[in-house]
Amino acid sequence: MARHLITSALPYINGIKHLGNMVGSMLPADVYSRYLRQRGHDVLYICATDEHGTPAELAAKEQGLPVADFCAQAHDAQKAVYDGFALAFDYFGRSSSPENREITQHFARKLNENGFIEERAIRQVYSPTDGRFLPDRYVEGTCPHCGYDKARGDQCENCTRVLDPTDLINPRSAISGSTDLEVRETKHLFLLQSKLQHEVEAWVARHEADWPQLASSIARKWLNEGLHDRAITRDLDWGVPVPADTWPELAAEGKVFYVWFDAPIEYIGATKEWADQDPENRDWKSWWYEADDTVRYTEFMAKDNVPFHTVMFPATELGVREPWKKVDYVKAFNWLTYYGGKFSTSQKRGVFTDQALDILPADYWRYFLIANAPESDDSSFTWEHFTATVNKDLADTLGNFVNRVLSFSRKRFGDDVPAGGEPGEAEARLGEEIARLLAEYEEQMEALQFRKAAAALRALWSAGNSYLEEKAPWLEIKTDKDGAALTLRTAMNLIHLYAVVSEPFIPSTSAAMRQAFSLTEDTATWVSQDEAKALTSVPAGTPFTVPPVLFAKLTDEDLATYKERFGGTEE
Repeated sequence: MARHLITSALPYINGIKHLGNMVGSMLPADVYSRYLRQRGHDVLYICATDEHGTPAELAAKEQGLPVADFCAQAHDAQKAVYDGFALAFDYFGRSSSPENREITQHFARKLNENGFIEERAIRQVYSPTDGRFLPDRYVEGTCPHCGYDKARGDQCENCTRVLDPTDLINPRSAISGSTDLEVRETKHLFLLQSKLQHEVEAWVARHEADWPQLASSIARKWLNEGLHDRAITRDLDWGVPVPADTWPELAAEGKVFYVWFDAPIEYIGATKEWADQDPENRDWKSWWYEADDTVRYTEFMAKDNVPFHTVMFPATELGVREPWKKVDYVKAFNWLTYYGGKFSTSQKRGVFTDQALDILPADYWRYFLIANAPESDDSSFTWEHFTATVNKDLADTLGNFVNRVLSFSRKRFGDDVPAGGEPGEAEARLGEEIARLLAEYEEQMEALQFRKAAAALRALWSAGNSYLEEKAPWLEIKTDKDGAALTLRTAMNLIHLYAVVSEPFIPSTSAAMRQAFSLTEDTATWVSQDEAKALTSVPAGTPFTVPPVLFAKLTDEDLATYKERFGGTEE
């Protein structure tokens, strides 16, 4: 059985991320990782903060902190939010780590040895007002392609086109705002991606048929437009330094590697950070080096990150001429919008992850986001849709089922699971339906079709309600007490099944459902088809408790409060 390496797009260090960032990378990676672990697979889920580059320096300057101190604090703040969302990383690292510095410099040396790095004199924007060259993100202006007036010098946030600072219309310094800019000559290292074009094309061709259309189409578009040689160094104070043993002149000038070059390498670096915590029991290289036959590597990211991970980083890995593991499957997502407009960290538009946790527990958000994941196209977050989903799926379909089964059973039969009679035709039909829906859920999870998986999970919950309405134990108990006891015992077994299989989506709620039953041994990690049909994992006589309300229904007053705080109109 292949081991599963899972990574999600590295969240950038400058600020808490919004819900669109969460659903486009880290959350689906967590859901998939949890599912695979439950099915018995060996899983390593790696992520990290992306800490180099100009936004980190600008954010640190704004807060009056040394950039290293700012990044350390921001990393801890982000990690606290991800803990709040119950993201079960095996390791959440930092791209500023010594491990990433070591591996990034190794990659650069190897690329240079193999003829894929070249030192070039280029003309770069210089700000006399700031007294320094301005790396691309230090230059802002109007995008020449779409007219967006807050485009950065490396990429337009609006249309995602990759840019150079000199492409911008009406450029200005992001430090001082000065428009007094000059273009002067300086030297930088370039990765000769053009020399790797055919190798990257061949590699993509071997994989793109298996990828989602979104990922393969973006990769193919970049390749069809042709790979261009691209600078991999910048004039910054913060970053992985150019190694002096290979480029002494550039090192003396303080050049560092550009963030797009070192950030993907941090996946490897973070794995080494993880291993360095317990070197006797963890082997980081077995996950990344000569691992094609033993590791299945899946990446999760939103569409703006796809070019870097399907074209640019594979080019880097191919160029080092060493057997580093390359991605097998790229799960790409479109964007979650906020009432039709973009979530934006820089513009503070939309709901941010720390704000979300202040409003409601994580499971509300986890379920809603995955059930509405922007897989085939962009999807829109609205408070109306959110409250309707919470009330219908979580509060009514799941929460109400659990509460009324356990409350009614305790009221009429006491604090132990009642025995009742032998299962009959209704229980047999239910078992077949549950097994069928469970198989559908498994199929969609294996295929990484998260919206369809959520629909199958919702159908599993609904099947319990249909059974309860059919058997109506509140009426049945008047004429057939054993029959009512059987119905409730069967329903309690459904609750336990829901606790097990819902865990990837709503881990805290699943734990509460599971803990309602005082089973002497409850080691189940999944439910087999036979177990789903039998529904006997919670035997008669098992003590149980009624947990607090699993999901509170959201009111019109709640909706009004949310919209007043965050806004809630179509753009």
